Formats: sequence, C-alpha cells, structure tokens
Amino acid sequence: MGIVSQEAIDQFQALMDEVDESLKETFENVHQGYPSATLMRFLKAREWNATKAHKMLVECLKWRVQNEIDKILAKPIIPSELYRAMRDSQLIGLSGYSREGHPIFAVGVGLSTFDKASVNYYVQSHIQINEYRDRVILPAATKKYGRHIGTCVKVLDMTGLKLSALSQIKLLTIITSIDDLNYPEKTNAYYIVNVPYIFSACWKVVKPLLQERTRKKVQVLSGSGRDELLKIMDYASLPHFCKREGSGSSRQSENGTENCFSFDHPFHQQLYNHIKQQSLILESTEPIRQGSVHVDLPEPPAEGTEIAKTIESEFHKFENQNGLSGSLDGLKINGN
Repeated sequence: MGIVSQEAIDQFQALMDEVDESLKETFENVHQGYPSATLMRFLKAREWNATKAHKMLVECLKWRVQNEIDKILAKPIIPSELYRAMRDSQLIGLSGYSREGHPIFAVGVGLSTFDKASVNYYVQSHIQINEYRDRVILPAATKKYGRHIGTCVKVLDMTGLKLSALSQIKLLTIITSIDDLNYPEKTNAYYIVNVPYIFSACWKVVKPLLQERTRKKVQVLSGSGRDELLKIMDYASLPHFCKREGSGSSRQSENGTENCFSFDHPFHQQLYNHIKQQSLILESTEPIRQGSVHVDLPEPPAEGTEIAKTIESEFHKFENQNGLSGSLDGLKINGN
C-alpha cells in the first residue's frame, strides 16, 4: 500500500471516529470485522479523497439506519410462490467460487423481465442478496480460505436481450445506484457472455462513459465464455448458461438445482431459509409488517443517468435502422 493510500485511510479513520454511535453500530454490519478494507472500498469509489469518501460512507450509514437495512434479512418475501415468481423474473444466483475463493454471482440480464412484482419487492430482494453476500457468504469464504475475501465476481448473461428491455432501464438504474452508493467496489471483475449485436453497439458508446476503474473490470467474452472462465474457476462453478457453447435460454436448465437462478437452487433455498429463521427471531421481540419493504430510492448520479439515456438512444437507433422490436438472440459477435 502506498504512502498516499495509508495517509488517506488514517485521515478517513479519524473522521469516522467522530460519527454518532448509531452509525458506528450499523458500520459493524458493513465491515464485518474488516473496517480498513471497507474504508479502502469507499476511498476507491471517491478517487482516494478522504473527505468525499467520508461523506459517502456517512450517507450510506444514514440510509441503512433510516431504512432498517440491518433488519432486512429478517423480512421474508411471502408467500413463497411470490418469491419463486420473482426468481423466475429477476435472474440472479450464486453458481460457485473462483479458484481464489471469490463468490461467483451469475446475472441473467437479457431474460430478466421484472414483471411479477412491484419495484419495491425487486429492490428488497436485491438488497437482501447483497446483505446475505456481505454478512454470510463472504465471511464464510474468508473463514474457508484463511484470508479476507470481501469481493465477488459477476458473470452477466446477455442471452435473449431485446429492444423491449428499455422498459427495465429505470429499475436497473435504481438498483445500480443503490449498489454504487451503498455497496461500492464489491465486485472485482465483470464477465459479459452470450452477447447479441445490440449489446455490442451499446457497449461501444457506453464504455467511454464509464470510470476507468470500472472499465478495467469489464471483459466481454466470445460466446458463452466457457474457455476463458475456466481459467479462473472450476467447471462445477461455471454458471449453467456457460456450460454450453452457442445461444440458449439462461432461464431454463434440465436440473433446477443446477440453474442458479431457480428458487430450487441450494443458494436460494439457503437464503430464503436464513431470512425465515431471522424473521422468527425478530418476531419474538417485535411484530413483522407484512408486504414489501419500502426503501428510500436514490436519485441516479449524473453518470448513471447519462449512461441510461445513451443506452436508450442506441436501442431506438437500432430499432429505427432495422425495423425490429423482437429478440436479437441470433445476432452474435465476438467480444473484445
């Protein structure tokens, strides 16, 4: 670690020593015993400016307190049929671990429809997965591998990406803003696979808008990306949509326990059971309110708004040029 980095951490730590006790309590749930690593994440997100990083972290902690984020893993989405429907429409899951011990989260970007529940439910589910990752998955990986593991890897599947995905940009921008503001630098690499032509067109104009540290994390792979991904993970940890070459639905799998998006996959079963157990513990001290959790939704930062507008513009441009509004599965390119 450089001298500048250590000075920034020391300055940041001195500022954090002055925050209210209520914020220090929720900070413990954030850092999980590794406060310096957490300070570094927020410093990276603010280009090593301790004052800006402190402001960002304090706002994050206030958001957590105001929205009872520390209790969100005790607030199940019920009935289970609703949660199952959400898993079929918000495609995300844990497929395994990299050889370095980083959890591998698979995201079915192209086939997620977000049409089975309200925005509040989808935001609640996303935050619950974030909190379960940070409070359960990463601490367990740290213990297993004997060193601190505080970040994950994400594999984004673009199978089935359609022009109709424009309707999802608002929700995706909200979720991305929540991550950027409250869970910064939790992903150390993004691998994008099964890429249709429309994504390639968007990527060329969106890539320059991203911050350099984000661009460096993103790799667009050819086809299913299987060969490249096998360099960092075992075959068993590959997301199901990467275990074959060519296009195909990332939603369907012969075995529900293999499809990491499925409610029947061990990850989602363990997550859902954990939340139910935590709700029983909380219920013994206070009543559990039924329905979705309403979380204060952030205003997207200027960068996020610009990117969303650029994507929308490119999609409309493609639609006008081709007269298409259907699936773009068949138009594949090689990633670069």
